[in-house]
Amino acid sequence: MFENLSKTIKTITEIPVPNERKDVLNPLVDYIQTKVNSQSEIRLNFICTHNSRRSHLSQIWAQVMAFHFGIQNVFCYSGGTEATAMFPKVVETLTNEGFEIQKLSQEQNPVYAVKFDVNQHPIVCFSKTYFDEFNPKTHFGAIMTCNNADEGCPMVFGAEARFPIKYDDPKAFDGTDLMDEKYTERSLQIASEMYYVFSQIN
Repeated sequence: MFENLSKTIKTITEIPVPNERKDVLNPLVDYIQTKVNSQSEIRLNFICTHNSRRSHLSQIWAQVMAFHFGIQNVFCYSGGTEATAMFPKVVETLTNEGFEIQKLSQEQNPVYAVKFDVNQHPIVCFSKTYFDEFNPKTHFGAIMTCNNADEGCPMVFGAEARFPIKYDDPKAFDGTDLMDEKYTERSLQIASEMYYVFSQIN
């Protein structure tokens, strides 16, 4: 793990996860534990409306926390009900928290390689629909990270289970003096909750 990212994770351990959020997260813990017990691959698809902010933060932090806790065969994905682009402030926020991120293409919906460890495969990030060919078609857990996606997708085809784990959108603070603070706050909240999830796995 990169040194600055390890430092960020140490600060995450000091962020308390409220009991009401643990109640929301525990069904996902149970799903992952069942997969571990059966030695099955764990596929998690984090879904939001535009696949631009919260779903990417969740995908990335979940993959990192699985690695941090030594949970094998975890494959994290993200998608939206529509494709837009991964928002640049997400890239900036994660870079400040210790990730090394390469922009691999220059089109309107760029592809990013997000590295968290010198020897681990980077997480490939770009905006896509949850049913994009890049994502798994069956045998995955669908984590709904926003209200609109949860309400707009009464069915996520191919999902074995569905988990409404919703986060406030930092987009509400775009262009304001609080923008940097709120993106960092949301990223660390998601990180702390993914830390909690994977810390519970035996």
